[in-house]
Amino acid sequence: MYSSVNTIWVLLGAALVFFMQAGFAMCEAGFTRAKNTGNILMKNLMDFCIGTPTYWILGFGLMFAGGGAIIGGLDPFVGGDYASILPAGVPLFAFLIFQTVFCATSATIVSGSMAERTKFISYCIYSFCISAFIYPISGHWIWGGGWLSQLGFHDFAGSTAVHMVGGVCAAIGAAILGPRIGKYDEKGNPRAILGHNLSLGALGVFVLWFCWFGFNGCSTVSMEGDDVLLSAGLIFVNTNLAAAVACCVTMIYTWLRYKKPDVGMTLNAALSGLVAITAGCDAVSPAGAAIIGIVAGLLLPISVGFFDAVLKIDDPVGAISVHGVCGAAGTLLTGLFAVDGGVFYGGGFHFFLIQCLGVAATALWAAVMITIVFQILKHTIGLRVSAEEEMKGLDITEHGLPSAYGGFAFTYDDTPDGLPVAEGDVPVETSVPVEVVSPAASAPVSSDGVKMTKIDILCKMERFDALKRAMFDIGITGITACNVMGCGEQRGKTEGYFRGAKVEATMLPSIQVSIVVCKLPVALVVNTAKKVLYTGHIGDGKIFVSNVENVIKVRTGEQGYDALQDEAK
Repeated sequence: MYSSVNTIWVLLGAALVFFMQAGFAMCEAGFTRAKNTGNILMKNLMDFCIGTPTYWILGFGLMFAGGGAIIGGLDPFVGGDYASILPAGVPLFAFLIFQTVFCATSATIVSGSMAERTKFISYCIYSFCISAFIYPISGHWIWGGGWLSQLGFHDFAGSTAVHMVGGVCAAIGAAILGPRIGKYDEKGNPRAILGHNLSLGALGVFVLWFCWFGFNGCSTVSMEGDDVLLSAGLIFVNTNLAAAVACCVTMIYTWLRYKKPDVGMTLNAALSGLVAITAGCDAVSPAGAAIIGIVAGLLLPISVGFFDAVLKIDDPVGAISVHGVCGAAGTLLTGLFAVDGGVFYGGGFHFFLIQCLGVAATALWAAVMITIVFQILKHTIGLRVSAEEEMKGLDITEHGLPSAYGGFAFTYDDTPDGLPVAEGDVPVETSVPVEVVSPAASAPVSSDGVKMTKIDILCKMERFDALKRAMFDIGITGITACNVMGCGEQRGKTEGYFRGAKVEATMLPSIQVSIVVCKLPVALVVNTAKKVLYTGHIGDGKIFVSNVENVIKVRTGEQGYDALQDEAK
């Protein structure tokens, strides 16, 4: 007999865990650059859409029936003996969708660490592999009656089975892929590459926190009986407590270390606490959950710094630390703080050692298998996009999408100097038109006899950082820049398709840089800008040179040459 209460509870959990895909998409999009947003949304959509039929055809059977679920095996009347693994009163298909969304969660974790430089086709392939056999086989060991479950390994809702597997795959992928262009300077020191929308990132965190009540709470797969109801309440309390405490600890840590509380790191701390408590949310007391939250809150910023500065593994969203490191740590801490059998509750070290074995074996399995997958991809179709594609952004190069934010312009994206650019057919000396507004013979001079010239440079957003540093190198001390939208005689060009219709990009986002010079030769500034911006293709930009009649500094009232000087008075 099926139980309506248990079935509804499991289906509710499936719906909440599915909605975590939206949370992951918002987090990853917010913590990365605007030029890759469409690609990130597409990845988070497709790992679920690819994973759903893959897990139905292969994964579920490997995980729960020893491979019995090939096509048609999930028909309750054909093949596959699942009676022994089904929760009491829960139909097969309700349990299938519940497990499917967990599988999708593991696959989507990898996306964040490999963001902004991975080929979309390669992403689709390795996402398939995670759903087809990497996650299901280790999941069988833990939840499908395999050897770890028989030893007594405890991972209630997936700190190791889901999150650590995803985190390990993320670490291997990011290491093989290499860092994003401009992430490290010439001395190997990490450079901050800011996400374009912290509000989206925060929304993603709150969505994930909300959905985690289904991730952990509904993993009871039952709501019948006093013991189960008591356990569900405890799970909700522990889940919320660990996340909140982790946020507080990370906020204090970053405040003390960096003199300011770090917003992005504190948001990530909520996820680290949620991941860490997932293994033992049913087995520890609220005090134990708080301690697990403290450990996760300390471990997160230390781990992020270690991977970023020491191992030089570029993880744009911190997925390795949040899911891999804190997932493993939470599983191990369950062996210490479990009320029944934990080391600190008089249970000895037997249970803790089983937890250690389970974490090590699962991590080794995931690392070996995903390494094989990534190396095959790297040496066949390729894993990483070209440098030019990465600089332009994956939205346009991978999907033909000019921008995921139609009608809006965002701040520039950092890119380093010395990058390879496409060679044009026109010599650099004649490639960029220089339009002089007024003849040099009639140029006005200031009262002290110094000629002032204004240079306006229109350039691509991705070349602004290189232009800025080139200007500073030749002695420019003052620059004004703003986002603009515009086009030349070409009226933009067709960049791609949206819902099957051609997109006419008649107004393209650019950067306008304004510089006023009085000491440096105008030709030096112009030629330096031409060399930095030139590719020989449409859209390299324009440089406008005009004479300045006067400059007035508001604060002091100084005019002309004196107004351009920066000495404080």
